[in-house]
Amino acid sequence: MKRQLALSIALMSMATYTLAAGGDASDLGKSLTPFGAIKAGNAEGTIPAYDGGLTKAPAGFVPDSGFWIDPFKDEKPLFRIDAKNVDQYADKLSEGQKTLIKKYPTYYIDIYPSHRTTAYPQAVLDATVRNASSCQIQKDGLAIDPSCRGGLPFPIPKTGNEVMWNQQVRYKIGTGYSTTSSSNSWVVDANGSITKTAEQATFEETPYYQVTQPDRDSLMYARVFSRNDYPARRSGEVVVLTDFLDPLAKARRSFSYSPGQRRVKLAPEFAFDTPVASQGGVTLFDELQMFSGSQDRFDYKLVGKKEMYIPYNAYKFYFGTKQEDQFMPHHANPANERWELHRVWVVEATLKPGMRHVYSKRTYYLDEDTFGVGLYDAWDKSGALYRSIFLSGVQLYDKNIPYNVKNVVYDFNKGMYALLNDALKGGYKFIDKPLSERDMNPEAIVARVTQR
Repeated sequence: MKRQLALSIALMSMATYTLAAGGDASDLGKSLTPFGAIKAGNAEGTIPAYDGGLTKAPAGFVPDSGFWIDPFKDEKPLFRIDAKNVDQYADKLSEGQKTLIKKYPTYYIDIYPSHRTTAYPQAVLDATVRNASSCQIQKDGLAIDPSCRGGLPFPIPKTGNEVMWNQQVRYKIGTGYSTTSSSNSWVVDANGSITKTAEQATFEETPYYQVTQPDRDSLMYARVFSRNDYPARRSGEVVVLTDFLDPLAKARRSFSYSPGQRRVKLAPEFAFDTPVASQGGVTLFDELQMFSGSQDRFDYKLVGKKEMYIPYNAYKFYFGTKQEDQFMPHHANPANERWELHRVWVVEATLKPGMRHVYSKRTYYLDEDTFGVGLYDAWDKSGALYRSIFLSGVQLYDKNIPYNVKNVVYDFNKGMYALLNDALKGGYKFIDKPLSERDMNPEAIVARVTQR
């Protein structure tokens, strides 16, 4: 009887991955969107067909304010998933979601109508279609050809590494850069005490899409720096991270600046499973926004596609709530979250033999339209669920940017959680024109941000 039950569970699990990951470049713009997602909705009608995304601003939107009005603010939830009915929807939930719901009676997930709002600039779509037949993955999946720049490298991914590269170089900034004057990180401990661990001014750019910028290194795909203004003992600290398309040839370049030492120095420890101090140690450097850095310590297996309830169109969470209303003792306030049914790519990562890391296994659920929004679970060496991340996003309808930075990290080992990249105070600003490389070297960055 037990063997029959186990077999039934296995078959049910397999059934959740019946959505084919197939197709080729000739299907883009036809059965597939130009960025490789299935164009049609699902059979039940609970996932709509893609119709070009959200490109029209709702009434009352103020351009360049740093805040985006919720176009779905009047919608009501279709239903709620809580401890009473979680098993009914288990096949569309991650282990992290199920664990929260079963562990804390105050946590629930409100399911809203699904909207495929993602939209990209035409130049990005054109480059993505080109990449489908020309972009090459290299060095056993650990690097990609610099000629892929300008669009998603693998709109029809065949491997887990290709999906993760799409996540790494996803279009979320534009061709210039984004900035926040006050991006806050918060940690809530097991007793429910709320601590602000950082208040940062952050500057982020993606040279991968700056194809007309002549002074950029063609291998560079992302660069971010942040100046910490809180707490007072760490005020003025600056961290710079730069990542490359071939991390074996050019590993992540990390710099730090300390006002006490008054000098810029290399910080190679800002990678892999080093805890991020400004985020209370609840996040590792290689799980910033679910994944960041080199893929060389894990084997990445593409499981397929499935339908999942993921955080989506989270305008209320990003812009429509007060900072103090975001928190509850053991989890983020579910009244501020919005969940929708979408198709996701599923990638399982297993630690390679001989490699060191605090995790033994990870699973990523990445939205088929953005390759950014989604869910992430990580297990420790004993096989216990260690951490989960819920990364939500919003479509910046005036800029054709699917933006996804605000996330919640749950540490089930310590019974605490972190809420990261909250910019409710100053919003998110986007500049279309890139800065020159001269203005982006670490010394210039430090000089500029410390003269505030």
